[in-house]
Amino acid sequence: MDLGSGGGFPGVPLAIMFPKVNFHLVDSIGKKIKVINAVKEELSLNNIITHHERVENLEIKVDFIVSRAVAPMETLINWSGDKISTQHNHHLRNGFLCLKGGNLKEELFAFKKATIIPLREYFVESFFETKKLVFYPMD
Repeated sequence: MDLGSGGGFPGVPLAIMFPKVNFHLVDSIGKKIKVINAVKEELSLNNIITHHERVENLEIKVDFIVSRAVAPMETLINWSGDKISTQHNHHLRNGFLCLKGGNLKEELFAFKKATIIPLREYFVESFFETKKLVFYPMD
């Protein structure tokens, strides 16, 4: 699930890269979902399901939730932690994969199982200097 998908990032590129995986793109703003639906149709991305809804109101289970600067980790888990399936089908435990920036020490203090990967180690563009990928498994 791409939570707070906006214009479809990262959900649309992930759907292109992984055509055998179903992606639920969720946003509470209808105009953003209309854009995603137009892209989905133009590119024939049959593995995207859009939801013009608040995540709290959805009744689905997913393996992973991705988000990009939507909310602090505690808020994300409160909104959507119950949407993560307890059946693990991958070598990586089901959970959250979040793009975050800045100093995360305080935000992630209570989340001891979080793994933080600095993206500057993989990308040279200045945008990634302070960006991190945070993985938080839901057990």
